[in-house]
Amino acid sequence: MLSFNNTEIAFSGKTNKDLNRSYWLFKMVSNTTFVNIGKSLTTFAIKTHLPIKGIIKATIFKQFCGGENIQECDRTINELGQFNIGTILDYSVEGKETENDFDACATETIATIQKAKNNQHIPFCVFKVTGMARFALLEKITAQKTLTAEEQQEFDRVKKRVDDVCVAAHAAGKPIFIDAEETWIQQAIDDLANEMMAKYNQEKPLVYNTFQLYRKDRLEYLKKSFEMATKGNYYLGAKLVRGAYMEKERERAKQLSYPSPIQDAKENTDKDYDLAVLYCIENIQKIGLCAGTHNEKSSMDLALLLNTKNIPVNNQHIYFSQLLGMSDHISYNLANSGYNVAKYVPYGPVREVLPYLIRRAQENTSVKGQTGRELSLIIKEKERRKKA
Repeated sequence: MLSFNNTEIAFSGKTNKDLNRSYWLFKMVSNTTFVNIGKSLTTFAIKTHLPIKGIIKATIFKQFCGGENIQECDRTINELGQFNIGTILDYSVEGKETENDFDACATETIATIQKAKNNQHIPFCVFKVTGMARFALLEKITAQKTLTAEEQQEFDRVKKRVDDVCVAAHAAGKPIFIDAEETWIQQAIDDLANEMMAKYNQEKPLVYNTFQLYRKDRLEYLKKSFEMATKGNYYLGAKLVRGAYMEKERERAKQLSYPSPIQDAKENTDKDYDLAVLYCIENIQKIGLCAGTHNEKSSMDLALLLNTKNIPVNNQHIYFSQLLGMSDHISYNLANSGYNVAKYVPYGPVREVLPYLIRRAQENTSVKGQTGRELSLIIKEKERRKKA
């Protein structure tokens, strides 16, 4: 019987030392003041080259990242693999704006595909389009403004990078996720994703677009995307998430005086997320679904839905996914019951992935009940081990 309260299974991959480190880390990030001060101090220390890299790498980096490069991720890949949990290598370097940086990101993404090619423990690869394109260019395209001849050439290079990555994924037979981003650049990303799916999803769901269900319009867009796939005779790849840019989205809408694209209440997001999952399951013959969620209810509902629909738990069109270092009680218990599970494993130089790490700390502070739940499960497991 599937349960997310089984801490013995949830933390079977952690030593007592790992468990203690996680306990103190979540204890610290549960304090909003500490997180805010820590963000400023850490950013300052990195910029001024103070010797704190070792501290970061041994604590928050170790919790949420696989390593500084692909090779350093081997240990995490193998450790997760022992428990039938896949790894999604996520090159988490952000904020680059030069053509050389964009080319380097495409090359690195292709390297993750090559790594995954003969490794059963790496079921997916992933990239952000902003890793390969200038943000302002995507913004202009999404706003449907006319590009200059130079900008059109620039965008042609973006499309070439994205296509090169998808060609590599197709050749390796490894599905690839295109992550969702801010609404004011998302249409450009959606158009690229749809173009790639039409080219490479003829035989199976290989390229996946990401749908953020905290947006009011995404459930309908998911249905529209499937209609396009049906007409084009290709599979839809759909990674479903709640969303990652809520505060930024609402603030921008307020500043520019347009209606917020974000759901007015969390209940609306939850409702649309669950309806999106149901829609994918009802059309699972032609949709590849990745349920990217840390929500226990959504995860359990999907598991029960598969049972109700008599769909095998290991159906290759259906995956659950969580971030490394978070919600192990969901990931490990699902995998232990035979469901397909993969962890996002970010990697990159400590200095370069710092924005990602700061977001993780802030997310754990801001998401209601997230840190408390993590802490309570860790404490429960620590007590269980004392008695064992």
